[in-house]
Amino acid sequence: QVQLVESGGGLVQPGGSMTLSCTASGSRVNFGAMAWYRQAPGSQREMVAEVSNGGTTFYTEGVKGRFTMTRDMSKNNVILQMNDLKVEDTALYFCNAYAWNNAGSGSYYWGQGTQVTVSS
Repeated sequence: QVQLVESGGGLVQPGGSMTLSCTASGSRVNFGAMAWYRQAPGSQREMVAEVSNGGTTFYTEGVKGRFTMTRDMSKNNVILQMNDLKVEDTALYFCNAYAWNNAGSGSYYWGQGTQVTVSS
């Protein structure tokens, strides 16, 4: 069984910083790309950032230069460092990971979500 456990989140003022962490675990599985998504009320879930097994990162246009995603392969842990936060960054943030077993069967998994609220 694959689990993604997120931490971080909360309330921050505009211009502030916040760090989100996600650790993936599971027996007899391998993890591929890991990503952060977010969903604001009334909006579709969107990818914020992704890091591949090789360390290649992708950022959605609105967070480039402000958010940084890093990955510790040995711990299956990803960090999303968010700087210069804006009100429009307010959303429920989800960790996502692709995992596959030795038979080659794979699937995407989700964390429970952590709320980030940017407000003065």
